[in-house]
Amino acid sequence: MRLAQAKAVVTGGASGLGHAVAQHVAQAGGRVCLLDVQQDAGEAAARALGEAGSFERCDVTSEPQVEEAMEHARERMGGINLLVNCAGIVGAGRVLGRSGPMSGDFFTRVIHINLIGTFLCDKAAAARMQHNSPAEDGERGVLIHTSSVAAYEGQIGQAAYSATKAAVAGMALPIARELAAFGIRCVAIAPGIFRTPMMAGMPQDVQDSLARQVPFPRRLGQPEEFARLVGCVFENPMLNGTTIRLDGAIRMQPK
Repeated sequence: MRLAQAKAVVTGGASGLGHAVAQHVAQAGGRVCLLDVQQDAGEAAARALGEAGSFERCDVTSEPQVEEAMEHARERMGGINLLVNCAGIVGAGRVLGRSGPMSGDFFTRVIHINLIGTFLCDKAAAARMQHNSPAEDGERGVLIHTSSVAAYEGQIGQAAYSATKAAVAGMALPIARELAAFGIRCVAIAPGIFRTPMMAGMPQDVQDSLARQVPFPRRLGQPEEFARLVGCVFENPMLNGTTIRLDGAIRMQPK
């Protein structure tokens, strides 16, 4: 499949990595539906994509909302053959913090958004992809998870976040194995430190310090580089059931 043929759903598509993916797909000639809880930002991002873009407000932790948004996306685009799960939160917090132990509700919220949200979108998209006409090699669609280097080298304060990012990486292989019967692939991408809106809000000296930790290139990753890898995954049918680190060879320290 070529990116120009993409009928993509991108969660968290109103900003950051998801927005970059949406722009990349549209520029390649594909179509894209943005799913996000940010109504104004999502509508503006979709308008900027022109006829290639659309927007659905969707909380990925709500199964009914996910199902409705996926169906609307399928109707608008005439199908779905790419899902990119970028919706998520950092959820930083210590297990034993200054104000006491981390609450179970906090940990659960991070899991609901980052992990369960990814699963709900996966199954809703796959349920529609299975009916696509097969392309070369019998391929019908691709599911992409956004993991993180924190899945491997979680820092202090990232217990909840790292757990979810390890989980979405861990899901890729069993999902790929199961959905192989339908010609649907599943791949996870584990980015390092990228210049997202959250990162841009940090003091410049903090950004510079983080950039110096990247062996090469000695800078923060650009969202467009993440988007280009998404395009490569979509177009290369042998990429399946694995997690690809996109991190400039960084290995995170404890803090």
